[in-house]
Amino acid sequence: MSSLRIRYQTIEFKDVDIHVRTLRDTLQYLDVNGVAEKLGISSATWPLFGVIWPSGKVLAHHMIDYEVDGKQILEVGCGIGLASLVLNHRLADITSTDYHPDAEPFLMENVKLNKGKKIPFVRMGWCDNNINLGKFDLIIGSDLLYEPDHAELLSSFIDHHANNHCEVIIVDPGRGKHARFSKKMVSLGYSHTQSKPVHTDYLARPFKGQILSYSR
Repeated sequence: MSSLRIRYQTIEFKDVDIHVRTLRDTLQYLDVNGVAEKLGISSATWPLFGVIWPSGKVLAHHMIDYEVDGKQILEVGCGIGLASLVLNHRLADITSTDYHPDAEPFLMENVKLNKGKKIPFVRMGWCDNNINLGKFDLIIGSDLLYEPDHAELLSSFIDHHANNHCEVIIVDPGRGKHARFSKKMVSLGYSHTQSKPVHTDYLARPFKGQILSYSR
């Protein structure tokens, strides 16, 4: 494939419209100079960052009226970064990270579409030790746990970048991977609750996952 097919859409959050530029679908692939391949991202997984998944919509809707005043916020594995765009619209202090090399240009283009302030972005994996990323009061993410080692990697990454008092919100689609992650988080000193999103009429199908909440 020599070019990408792109989709533009507007997603409504109460009285807020967020405009997004995404990949048309998960069949798109364009790894210029093999950058993603060198990072270990296969052609099958390459497009996954570039579409909006149900868990991402749930997280973004959860953030539309979440208390964020005075908090430094990090979105982990942001992909298209819908939640980051919602928080940016609210003028929250949001930083985004993702491992995919094309996540940043898509996020920056979407910031422009929404006429927002620039969102700081750091391309990094959960094994990377970036001392410049800083510490955060609220760490969020969606659809992150799908490999056996992700519970250990993600919990360690979060703890490394969490302030002493920190909230963590992870929306999980229900793949059965979150129990091990929650156990790791509790061992690191976080309390844990989980709940179903109250309203998901914006989704095409019933949401089988959970909103996982941690704090310390």
